[in-house]
Amino acid sequence: MLRLEHISKIYPTGEVLKDVNWEVKPGDRIGLVGVNGAGKSTQLKIIAGEIEPTSGEVIRPASLRIAYLTQEFEVDPGRTVREEFWRAFKEANEVHEALTQVHHDMETANPDTLDKLIHKMDKLQRQFEAMDGYGLDSKIEKILPELGFDSEDGDRLVSAFSGGWQMRMSLGKILLQEPDILLLDEPTNHLDLETIEWLEIYLKRIDTPMVIVSHDREFLDRLCTQIVETERGISTTYLGNYSAYLQQKEESRDAQLAAYERQQKELEKQQAFVDRFRASATRSTQAKSREKQLEKIDRIEAPEEGVRTLRFKFPPAPRSGREVVVIKDLTHTYGEKILFLGAELLVERGDRIAILGPNGAGKSTLLHLITGMEKPTDGTVELGQHNVIPSYFEQNQAEALDLQKTVIETIHDEVPDWTNEEVRTLLGRFLFSNDTVFKKVEALSGGEKARLALAKMLLQPANLLMLDEPTNHLDIPAKEMLEAALQNYDGTAIIISHDRYFISQVANKIVEIRDGELRLYRGDYHYYLDKIAEEKDRARLEAIEAEKAAKAEAKRAKQKDKEKTRKASKT
Repeated sequence: MLRLEHISKIYPTGEVLKDVNWEVKPGDRIGLVGVNGAGKSTQLKIIAGEIEPTSGEVIRPASLRIAYLTQEFEVDPGRTVREEFWRAFKEANEVHEALTQVHHDMETANPDTLDKLIHKMDKLQRQFEAMDGYGLDSKIEKILPELGFDSEDGDRLVSAFSGGWQMRMSLGKILLQEPDILLLDEPTNHLDLETIEWLEIYLKRIDTPMVIVSHDREFLDRLCTQIVETERGISTTYLGNYSAYLQQKEESRDAQLAAYERQQKELEKQQAFVDRFRASATRSTQAKSREKQLEKIDRIEAPEEGVRTLRFKFPPAPRSGREVVVIKDLTHTYGEKILFLGAELLVERGDRIAILGPNGAGKSTLLHLITGMEKPTDGTVELGQHNVIPSYFEQNQAEALDLQKTVIETIHDEVPDWTNEEVRTLLGRFLFSNDTVFKKVEALSGGEKARLALAKMLLQPANLLMLDEPTNHLDIPAKEMLEAALQNYDGTAIIISHDRYFISQVANKIVEIRDGELRLYRGDYHYYLDKIAEEKDRARLEAIEAEKAAKAEAKRAKQKDKEKTRKASKT
């Protein structure tokens, strides 16, 4: 269907892609992986035709329809959902709008212009029919329930829906174009867990081949049939999902290292023979022969070290008391909306709690209440009384950092007694080196801002970490380093994240916000999933039993009515 051959891309700032080769076949769901800046989104833009490669070629049929879901969902909040879906049919939409205008003009037209408008309307109607314009409404009505919308939702404004539902609209508009290949750039960004799981199921169900850029390892695991890794500008294809890719890469590296070490051992042995007998009267000929053989051997390269990535650990802090956060009878409202109603929670020393719940459930608000940034409507939210030292990582780093400061100033102002060398050593551990330390914060990417904010967290020891979406904008290697740091952290952590793999690696307890309560599950993420499945099974069985009881009661009532009628007829 589509093939990239020897693609390179050079920007003024340097070479991003050097030699990229891979292909998309029917049924493929390909995950593109690599560190931030490796050129994943660049490859999507080259495929979509938005930018040209410096060299190489994208081979595809001229008729191939490619749809591209970007990181920013393009929807108009002032339109209704149906009107938004209509925008998928660009040409038909233009003709339809022209027809609407003609009809409007005809209402006030004088006899001289009416005839021209009638001819224009006839021409536009024929155009509209040729585009199957009158059948497009039925296509929209068909896709609405597939995406989870009720029929009534079609008349509601886009602005009435959350970001997750707006993502569904963007996806629906793309699918209405019936593409041959679907390109998805970070489709799970800012979605809650429920919407991510819906998206997985939906994408599995459709046959359209797709190429996915994502840092969500669980998403890649559940969806992908191939992984294409881009490292140092070169692509390598691995069959299977993300876990299979990790295993194959490790096995390949181990095999290359073993072959390299065997060859080095043999080369050393042969070189030792040459050095020993080069001047020997009896064996110099043999030594020279072996030396020539050594020059002809194809040398196996040692496997390259992994790309440079984040390295850090949280600084040690004084030990807190057993009770770290105490929430009692918490009620909190925003206008008419009730977020918490009589909620209770005790956070204990050593807990690493992941807070789960749909967007808008109050996860970030809960952290604001704990930090004191907000006051509860009723009840209490208090830090423990014994030596609790909190530190808070905000979700939106653009708001948390001073955009006018440079990277080095951001750190230096926090620790004015540090030398430049000490500050640059810390920043180097967070991948800020050379002139990048003099960049202004406003010029940083989302990932760079996240790394800088994490670096700031290291400056003051804390025994209570509150992290709101800390993995946003981080690439997979950086996420792995953060996971390791949290696993080795000896304090208490409260974490909000939509990254299921991340949660499964770091959380030892789960708190779900549901129906205004804080429901505590005393186990890791997989324990939580098992308990949720048990609750659903129990609810299903209870519903079946309730239905049986209702039917039995109805049957008894019917029998009583019959008995009353029979007795009445006798009298």
